[in-house]
Amino acid sequence: MALIFEKKNGIAYLTLNRPEAHNALNPELMMALCDAWEEYRDDDSLRCAILTGAGDKSFCAGADLGSLIPIITGAIAPRNDYEKRFLANPDAADVALLKSFELYKPVIAAVTGHAIAGGMEILYSTDIRIAAEGAKFGLQEAKWAIFPAGGSSVKLPRQIPYARAMEILLTGELIDAEEAYQLGFVNRVVPRENVLEEAERFAGIIPKNGPLAVTAIKKSVIQCTGLTIAEGLEKEKALATPVFMTEDAQEGPKAFKEKREPEYKGR
Repeated sequence: MALIFEKKNGIAYLTLNRPEAHNALNPELMMALCDAWEEYRDDDSLRCAILTGAGDKSFCAGADLGSLIPIITGAIAPRNDYEKRFLANPDAADVALLKSFELYKPVIAAVTGHAIAGGMEILYSTDIRIAAEGAKFGLQEAKWAIFPAGGSSVKLPRQIPYARAMEILLTGELIDAEEAYQLGFVNRVVPRENVLEEAERFAGIIPKNGPLAVTAIKKSVIQCTGLTIAEGLEKEKALATPVFMTEDAQEGPKAFKEKREPEYKGR
């Protein structure tokens, strides 16, 4: 099973499960990610997701150079149902890597090891990132004469300073977790054995907040990116106004006044 998908206490756990291959992305794993992200999006009982990798070496080493890339380039013909399904779906990579998939629920990355190429690219669309001490990050596609097409040329320069983004993109050199933290690419750097625990701590906080507010806030951040300030403020207003009209928006201030925990119902 290339991906372990579990649901526990309102949290979706997606574990990349190819530790023998450094959790590299093959067609089976890509299609399993597509299915899991769609299920997480559509399941109202799930309020937060944690994405992590099996094993103690790599979070994800990117595309499997022995299977995924040859399928994409046409170097080999599809040999099984996963490869056939991947080729038949032109949006599969975009969904699997959350490149352009509309997902407005929160996603937390528990980066237990190296995040290289596609393993780094899938992080762009996560919201909170916890990295293990010693983890490495980088985009080495240029070294192999291919393109980091998981959104790197568009998203990375918007998440860290331009010059540093270009250094990572053009040299293919890796940075460590501490440098990623200094650049603001990850939220926390903790010992490897504490990565999932720290991710679960955040996953325990966010679902206590109003679900409609959380979704609308993330949606506003994503949809306002690239807009002018005036356009962004108009979009924010359009997304924020309905939130104030919900039952939850009445419950929150009421619970605060009554000094109790709010009971949000998502309506």
